[in-house]
Amino acid sequence: MGVEKPSAESSEENSETAEESVESAGKPETDPSPAAAGRRPDRAGLLVAGGVLAACTGLVLYGVLDGDEDSSPARHRTPTASVTYEVTGTGTADLTFQARSESGTATVVRGARLPWHRTVEVPVGRDPLISIVLGEDGGTAHCALAVRGHHVQSATASGNFGRATCSGSLPAPEGPKQG
Repeated sequence: MGVEKPSAESSEENSETAEESVESAGKPETDPSPAAAGRRPDRAGLLVAGGVLAACTGLVLYGVLDGDEDSSPARHRTPTASVTYEVTGTGTADLTFQARSESGTATVVRGARLPWHRTVEVPVGRDPLISIVLGEDGGTAHCALAVRGHHVQSATASGNFGRATCSGSLPAPEGPKQG
């Protein structure tokens, strides 16, 4: 019995089959049928879902971060009166005076150059007051207090560490004048 030699045709078929199997080994199987296309994620659907998620996140952040001033309670405003403090003299002095303050504490000015004056708003219910203290070198200083432009009180300090205080009271807030 003799050994049959493969024909040229059969060797070409074998080489084509070998080439096909090499090519298909490097690629994933793809099925061009419509059923296989449904297995891939729908990119348009993902984009729409992402857009909806971004819009919802934006609305939530707007609601949280928006400082809606209409929904906040109205701030209670204390009526005030205009008060002018004036200290005349030469040199320097330490001054303590009442002004608009949420805590009600006085304002202190250390080593103020004289003459000095300031107009401030003082809450009604707090008495306007200015206190002056001269330094070690002494001298003379004069304080004056005016409420809404009307003189209320004045005082004079003299000598080493001389002291003087001017105070007054605030009248009720000015309302509309009746004629």
